[in-house]
Amino acid sequence: MPGSGYNFLLRVFHRLSIGSKAISALSFEIEKQLFLKKENSGLTNGNHVFVSGLARSGTTALINCLNERKEFVSLTYRDMPFILAPNLWRKISFNQNKTEFKERAHKDGIFINSESPEALDEIFWKIHLNDRYILNDRLLINKLSSEILDEYKHYIDLILQKNYQGKRLRYLSKNNNNILRFDLILQKFPDSYLIIPFRDPLQHALSLLNQHKHFCLIQQQDHFLVNYMNWIGHYEFGLNHKSFFLDNKEIFEQMSLYKKEDINYWLLTWLNYYSYVLENYSEKYILFSHERFCKESLIMMSALLRKLNIQESKLEIAPFNLKVRKCDHTNKQIIDKCMDVYNSLLELS
Repeated sequence: MPGSGYNFLLRVFHRLSIGSKAISALSFEIEKQLFLKKENSGLTNGNHVFVSGLARSGTTALINCLNERKEFVSLTYRDMPFILAPNLWRKISFNQNKTEFKERAHKDGIFINSESPEALDEIFWKIHLNDRYILNDRLLINKLSSEILDEYKHYIDLILQKNYQGKRLRYLSKNNNNILRFDLILQKFPDSYLIIPFRDPLQHALSLLNQHKHFCLIQQQDHFLVNYMNWIGHYEFGLNHKSFFLDNKEIFEQMSLYKKEDINYWLLTWLNYYSYVLENYSEKYILFSHERFCKESLIMMSALLRKLNIQESKLEIAPFNLKVRKCDHTNKQIIDKCMDVYNSLLELS
């Protein structure tokens, strides 16, 4: 997240672009008028890959590995702030040089530059749904018309066109909010796959709690970061945190009994997310164990590439450091429910 490093002029520029729904919507209309052609439909077979898991499940490490494949095109930080006009912004932006790698705002050892893929297409859904699924304390499951899904297809075609060099491409999306629209996206793109990373619930919850505290602190020091995360639709943790409401009132009511500084709140957040995944599991879901990926990176990635019908080339993956932390303040009933879901996910992965 580059927002914390922006100077005054860049902050104003972002406020006027992604901070304005009207300007974002207008940029998309101009982009379509200038660049959306009938022949765009030939850029792809429609066999895209959508990566979506609960935050801190390893989505960034996974998408970075996949993004090295030449078959894929992703949105990157270079597409900011005119996310909905990737071709237009590429033509009129001044600096096309790669920026240096810097550790992202999470301070988690992951380094990014202008070419790094990122979860940015939530802006499309925010504009086209006019934030109707975003309430004060929760995010609702999306109701998408065929017209909106057609527009999303146009948007993907435009993203692919930005990088088109004569061969068919596949869109690679990272968006944890896609749980709100899993089935509808796969109905629109039946040849696509949805990869859902998951990890041990306690370790995952501890990571979420740690990031929540970290982002609350840095957002208190710099309120622009709250606006930035709201603009791009990131509500995973921090002062602007919102929970997914996935039609499970029992879990959601349980979550309200705990403060967000309590590990049990984040365990219930895990249970809420992955119970829904399990209940709606389909053959198009690829459940991807973070622990197995850390221990057997090459084996796991090779198997995934075969599943995605990608010709395997030489894989070079840096080893991942899998930290295991302890916590003595957990509700045993919640932990037991989480472990039941986790073991079921492992069996299907």
